[in-house]
Amino acid sequence: MEEWVGQWWHRAVVQLADRRHPQAAVQLDEVRAQLGVVFRALGEPPAWRLATAAPRRHGGPRGWLQRLAGSGDRAALPTLDAETLALPSEVAVFADTALNRALYLWLAAQAAECLSLCRHEPSLAQDWIGLNRTATARVLAALPGWRDRHQRLLTAILAQRPDPFSLRGRAAEAERLVQRALGSPDWPASLAPSCQPVQANEVLPVPIWIDAACLQAAAAATPVTAREARTPSDRPLAPDGEDRDDTRRRARQMAVQPDRHGLMMFFRTESLLSWSEFVRVSRQTEDEPTPDAAQVANDMESLTVDSGGSTLASRVRFDLDLPSAASDDIVLAADLRLPEWDYRRGVLEADRCAVQLLQPRHAETWLPPAPLKALASRMGRRLETLTARPAWQGGHESGEHLDLDAWVRWRTDAPGDEPRIHLRRHRRDRSLSVLLMADLSQSTDAWVGNDARVIDVTRDALYVFGQAMHRLGDPFEVLGFSSVKRHHVRIHQLKAFGETWSPAVQNRIGAIRPGYYTRMGAAIRHATRQLAARGETHRLLLLLTDGKPNDLDHYEGRFGLEDTRQAVREARAQGLLPFCITIDRQAPAYLPHLFGAQGHAVIHQPTELVTRLTQLVGQLMARTA
Repeated sequence: MEEWVGQWWHRAVVQLADRRHPQAAVQLDEVRAQLGVVFRALGEPPAWRLATAAPRRHGGPRGWLQRLAGSGDRAALPTLDAETLALPSEVAVFADTALNRALYLWLAAQAAECLSLCRHEPSLAQDWIGLNRTATARVLAALPGWRDRHQRLLTAILAQRPDPFSLRGRAAEAERLVQRALGSPDWPASLAPSCQPVQANEVLPVPIWIDAACLQAAAAATPVTAREARTPSDRPLAPDGEDRDDTRRRARQMAVQPDRHGLMMFFRTESLLSWSEFVRVSRQTEDEPTPDAAQVANDMESLTVDSGGSTLASRVRFDLDLPSAASDDIVLAADLRLPEWDYRRGVLEADRCAVQLLQPRHAETWLPPAPLKALASRMGRRLETLTARPAWQGGHESGEHLDLDAWVRWRTDAPGDEPRIHLRRHRRDRSLSVLLMADLSQSTDAWVGNDARVIDVTRDALYVFGQAMHRLGDPFEVLGFSSVKRHHVRIHQLKAFGETWSPAVQNRIGAIRPGYYTRMGAAIRHATRQLAARGETHRLLLLLTDGKPNDLDHYEGRFGLEDTRQAVREARAQGLLPFCITIDRQAPAYLPHLFGAQGHAVIHQPTELVTRLTQLVGQLMARTA
């Protein structure tokens, strides 16, 4: 009873102390697509992704109810760093839902201008007030129709600010400067030299301002390389009903000097009370998961990362990544060199990646189940019907239908000539080759339901695709890929262009298994080389994946995205049609940047991949006809 009363009292006090307006809250996921449009419309690169900001401490006064409840000292502040724009997971600052939604849109525009300013003058990132004042003026100049929206936001925010005369010392001075910057349009963009710059965490949060201090800090810091302090980001899919934690948290690096003589004790052994009191024990090898790790991380102001440390899981994973030669797949070709794009220097580094072309060593007989065979036959007939459909051809003197566009051109340009304004049906002769590159990274070992993993769904989709393409008679190739750093890009040749669709090929498809990591740019470049050598008029490059590009070394984050984007550009320059099919739920945040708005498709239910893959191939074939 006492515990129940205590919990009730805590909930009641916390609820009374909460200054937010939950009934008018707007979730970040509701406006994510709109924010991306606003951010990029102001000229910022699509490589910056949208993340969720983690709560952190801030200054400013708290009411007596907040002090009683122990709340009101942390908030998710809008933050801009070298790769992400982190915004609160929900905005409930105002009692008006429309105003909360307008705040999200304003933050996207404000962040775009802050990023542009800091790119030309990095020192501005440390002038929180001056940077946001200048960015606000630029947003209003670029979007004059937003002036009324900004004024309404400003009026509502100033009404919530504390009275500077009720504060003392530095808190009063900082709050006075903030309110002066918010309320006076004639106030200079930068602080006077005699004033100490105000940081975002010194005052009560200003909802319409962006904290960009991490931009300059990221540029000056030494990057963590080779994933020495992190587990791979190519994680399996979250279980059903469970979302990934994409919160952007602050971190700082710390170099730890190893204790080479941890067991040498310079004291009398008689005084030894216990081993645990005197032996320095490294806790880096603890591999037990923490159930409330996300909550613990949110409670910490910043996470400390040891650039030289490693966990037991990462060490074991690294040791077991590459199998021995006796148990590895058969090497068809080794040390095929490919370039890689370094976006930081704007250079395509030649011969940076080494590719191995492999085939399964133990490809046992694989018999697809009867329902899968029936589905493959049905999809093959549907694809055959779609591609054999006659097309309308214009430019004829007589025909079945009138071409209105041709008639208008004839009437306006040369009405005296013989009119070629009719349409006729004709059979299309396809000149098409297709290469399907399947992602076989370790994340495909995740379960997508109670009965199948991603790799199982991929295997079925490849079989149905192969059966359908074999029925059509168009040349096609099927490859799989994974990687372990840039020197071990593994390409699995499941079916080559000159090879017939046979039980041996089906056995190779049945033998696919989860591999390692996802060096997507190298895989696309290898596929581009294969397709560029073909003589068909239309060449289709399909990429089937379940996540972002990543690898054990620096190939993650923006580096991997930019290299993949460059590889797609190179494929298009060779006259190929690259198209990505993914089951990643986060794909809309980055795939348009890599493949374009019309160059990708997201399958929200992984189990639908088997049927959707062949349908998409048919649609792409119709597009190339």
